[in-house]
Amino acid sequence: MNAGQFCPGRSMLRRRMILALPVCLLLLLLQIFPARAASPRQAAQAEKSAVESAVETTNGFREIIKRAKDKVFPAVVFIRCMSENMEEGKKTTQSSSGSGVIISAGGEVLTNWHVIDKAIEIRCLLSDGTPADAKVVGSDKDTDLAVLQLKVLGDAAASSRALPCAVLGSSAELQEGDFVMAMGAPYGLSRSVSMGIISCTRRFLSGASEYSLWLQTDASISPGNSGGPLVNTAGEVIGLNARGTNRGGEIGFAIPAETIKLVLPQLRESAKATWSWTGLQLQPIKDFNRNMYFDGTEGVIVADTDPESPARKAGIRARDRILKINGKSISAVMEEDLPAARRELAMLPRNAPATLDLLRDEKMLAVTLTPREKGAVEGDQLDCPRWDFTAKTINQFDNPDLFFQRQVGVFVFGVKQTGNAASAGLQGQDILVKIDGKEVKTLEDVKTIHQASLAKVQTQPRVVFTVLRNGLMKQVVLDISRDYLKD
Repeated sequence: MNAGQFCPGRSMLRRRMILALPVCLLLLLLQIFPARAASPRQAAQAEKSAVESAVETTNGFREIIKRAKDKVFPAVVFIRCMSENMEEGKKTTQSSSGSGVIISAGGEVLTNWHVIDKAIEIRCLLSDGTPADAKVVGSDKDTDLAVLQLKVLGDAAASSRALPCAVLGSSAELQEGDFVMAMGAPYGLSRSVSMGIISCTRRFLSGASEYSLWLQTDASISPGNSGGPLVNTAGEVIGLNARGTNRGGEIGFAIPAETIKLVLPQLRESAKATWSWTGLQLQPIKDFNRNMYFDGTEGVIVADTDPESPARKAGIRARDRILKINGKSISAVMEEDLPAARRELAMLPRNAPATLDLLRDEKMLAVTLTPREKGAVEGDQLDCPRWDFTAKTINQFDNPDLFFQRQVGVFVFGVKQTGNAASAGLQGQDILVKIDGKEVKTLEDVKTIHQASLAKVQTQPRVVFTVLRNGLMKQVVLDISRDYLKD
């Protein structure tokens, strides 16, 4: 087929295009030079109106931001803590600072768990310069939340006055692009506010999204801002600043207000979040990171079950698909859906049977499991001076590798450099099995043996440790005749 056969009307089309060209040029000129149709006076008046409108809009926005800031800023608290640290093989104290926000006229302060973790002294500075001591009412490591109670220092009148407090808003209504302000004490500077937008309302952070997603913002969140409020333009606290980074631009993360509202009553009532534990490890239906994709859009996949867990005892297997919990549908298509699914399981009544509807090999099954209380997610610690190391209780959530080897026990947490433990070759993560032939299961066992050892150090300066290291038993002899504190 030649060109003439393919386009028989080419000459007619060309004539039509030539006739239409002047009309197109006229329309283009009207778009480029629209002001020429108006007089210079009209053009000037239009420009003046546009400027006045822009100024009015700017001033209105400034007023909105100012009103929102004024509602919350007086309730922002600067927090300074003295905390214990045993990671270096001895008990040390260190100073750190963070932020908080007063949420009741009686002096309740909302902050992060990591701000007050292992604090032995908490001092706060209010917006009007009033100092106050504080005690921990409750805290939860899983959601990084804590509640403090202020004790205002000074005269009786100051102590009894109503404190400025902020209002918790709703994070469920947030959208990407909404303006927000991050308040707190960056780098120990007692009061500061930065502004930005919500960058993402449902950010999943691997390893940090157990029961909750995060709000991502480009409002500056620096070290020290932790625990400060993230505020919307209505002057409501819609998040709590918790994480920030300066790498690749300003990216900060805040705990959503909906998560705070869920955990706060538990911290007030029980001093902790009362999560249940099933031992289920979950996986989304569309798992991009593992490059695994399952058919369907309903349910959540079981990746694995923890040893000796309620889920494993109930016979739940990897690759089972959970469709319902006590008759309520559950689904996690993407990884952003996992925290909500985990939360449903964690909020089941403890020590009460729960029914899970599963799909296994295209067959429906009903399985009953009984969740138990999750309990502590980190072990207690003990300083052992003269032995020159610190010990810590094995915890299945904090030390899963050690828990696999020994479910009840104590391990070497930190080894003091230039000390008796280091000289003997004792290492961090060594599980203490026996000390001088006495079996060790708890920190109290270690404490008792340690005190007896120091009492007879002059006559029996050597202590024999049986430790489990990487699955192998070893004997380590400590000579504690030397006191490195005095040398």
